[in-house]
Order: sequence, then structure tokens, then C-alpha cells
Amino acid sequence: MSLTNEIVLRPRFKFEVTTNNETLLKGFEDSKLNQNNFIVSRIDDHVFIKIPKKDQHFWSPQLHLEINEEDSHKSVVHGLFGPNPTVWTMFMFFHFIVAVLFFGFGIWAYTNATLGNSYAIQIALSLLMIVIWFALYFAGRIGRSKGMSEMHKLHGFMKETIRAYR
Repeated sequence: MSLTNEIVLRPRFKFEVTTNNETLLKGFEDSKLNQNNFIVSRIDDHVFIKIPKKDQHFWSPQLHLEINEEDSHKSVVHGLFGPNPTVWTMFMFFHFIVAVLFFGFGIWAYTNATLGNSYAIQIALSLLMIVIWFALYFAGRIGRSKGMSEMHKLHGFMKETIRAYR
């Protein structure tokens, strides 16, 4: 598995399998009963593979698979690694707040500059928002690196399951 993209916080992959998608989906459903190292859930053509609660930490990833039928003997597997949806939503909320504050401080600075008033505080606050945005980005990168070994375990489990049902 290649995770060499240095910017992406939620790595994606896609590959073809010479098996019917229902066979693969049934294989993942069966894997729920055959092992207890991962939590596997299926909704339609989507499979979610997670680390059990007792082994999770804040940065634990999950693997979302979408297994689509290409034709009667071929399927396409789309995979997405990501953090717990609650953690991801929190990070997106923080990014949104920082962006809104950045633009708000920028507008405030522009208004003060137009009126001939001092705008140093507003510029400083705008720059602080940029620093906070970088801090959020690097926190996400650190989280991804802390969850990397679990990402490899999730990917290995997925490959084993697909190999068993080919």
C-alpha cells in the first residue's frame, strides 16, 4: 500500500478485483464472525472496518470501502482511510471557525484602514489565524502518523479478506 502523498490527510486507493461484488461483500460480512480483531459493518455496497473500542486511541483510523460491480465477474474497490467521523467533524469545524475568523479580521482591518484608523491588531489576529490553521494541519499529520500502523493492519485485513473470497 502506497501512502506517499505528503499532503493528503485521508489517503484513498482504488483497484479492480475479478470477483462479483456481492461475493466480496458477503465475505466481509462473514469476517465479522470469524475474527475479533476488527469491527466490520456493511451498509449496501459500503463496508466499514474499525479498530475495536478497547484498542482505539484518539487518532485511530477506520477504513471505508465501497465495492461496486463493474460487470458480473469484476468489481472495483474504492478505499478511504480516515479518522473517527467525530474527530474528522471536529477538525473540519475548527478549520471552518479559523477561516471565518480570518476573513472577519481581514474585513475589520480593511474597514479600519479605509477609515484611517489603526489596524495592527486586526492584522496580528489574521496572522494568528494562519498560524492556528497550520497548527491544525500539523496536528492532523501527527494524528495520521500515529495511526499509520493501524492503517497497515486495516489494509492487511482487507487484502486477506478479499484474497480469501476471490
